[in-house]
Amino acid sequence: MALTKEARRNFVDVARIEVIAGTGGDGAVHFRREKFVPRGGPDGGDGGRGGSVYLIGDKSLKTLLDFRYRKIFRAEDGRPGGPSKRAGRSGRDVFIRVPLGTVVYDVDTGQMLGELMRDGQKLRVARGGKGGRGNARFATPTQRVPRVAEKGEEGERRKLRLELKLIAEVGIVGYPNAGKTTLLKAISGATGKVAPYPFTTITPNLGMVHLPDFTSFAVVDIPGIIEGAHEGRGMGLAFLRHVERTRILLFVLDVTGSPQKDYETLKRELMLYNPELLKRPRIVALNKIDLLGEGEISFTAEEGVDVYRVSALTGEGIESLMGGIVKWLKRMAQPRESEEGK
Repeated sequence: MALTKEARRNFVDVARIEVIAGTGGDGAVHFRREKFVPRGGPDGGDGGRGGSVYLIGDKSLKTLLDFRYRKIFRAEDGRPGGPSKRAGRSGRDVFIRVPLGTVVYDVDTGQMLGELMRDGQKLRVARGGKGGRGNARFATPTQRVPRVAEKGEEGERRKLRLELKLIAEVGIVGYPNAGKTTLLKAISGATGKVAPYPFTTITPNLGMVHLPDFTSFAVVDIPGIIEGAHEGRGMGLAFLRHVERTRILLFVLDVTGSPQKDYETLKRELMLYNPELLKRPRIVALNKIDLLGEGEISFTAEEGVDVYRVSALTGEGIESLMGGIVKWLKRMAQPRESEEGK
């Protein structure tokens, strides 16, 4: 089952746009009227710079949906120069607001131009053309009456591909109906569809966890991965880009099914997508223990992987799971703090 257009209606994480910077204004050919000066003397001013196009990070945006309706962004041209060496007005720049985590590529070259990670961060994606020089610039002792001026330069024109990779400390991965969305709601209050059938989550859900000790972190719920996702089965890898920015992987496994098999399959799909993902800290949440009673759970994880028995529905074990996540986040922050202190 491929991802449908309906699934992408409100959450858009890939877009293509065209950006066109302004052309610089032409330089002026003009002569002032002054007694005893040949033709009055040249005084044509320079043209103004063309406007540039910038992307700017905006923390209030969560999707690239706006670019479904507007595809072309054009900056203003510079104005031509005037008499008395007056320079033309520069064209107005264009600022395009995008969600944090947006990666920008040049469609024609495939080059990554940059990424927007901070609120207010700017990235110039098309430079405005320089204004042409007026004839006053060309006057020399031997050429006192220049009748030439430069044309303004054309601005850059680019086709861009924007890819949104949500920024979160914790990425939740698991099979469809493992209880990922229920867990996210339990720890963050984020809203998301919950139903007893596969693929109820068809777009990533992002939530903020706020703990009593004032610790807070972001969690993203990646839509269900199944065996063969790297080949396009289920939802394929349409949303796996969002797990690339996470620092910790939280595997949510349904204990009423085959948690060991599911865990190995999920790891394999992540490795086939990007082997670097499995180098990150992993935490396993064995979910739905409320349905087992006192039954044993057959599951073994690698050394260094924390395992917690939880029920996202009743809240059992959630506090311990949150403590384990915070422990890892603090451990990962220590090297950065020591480096900043040097």
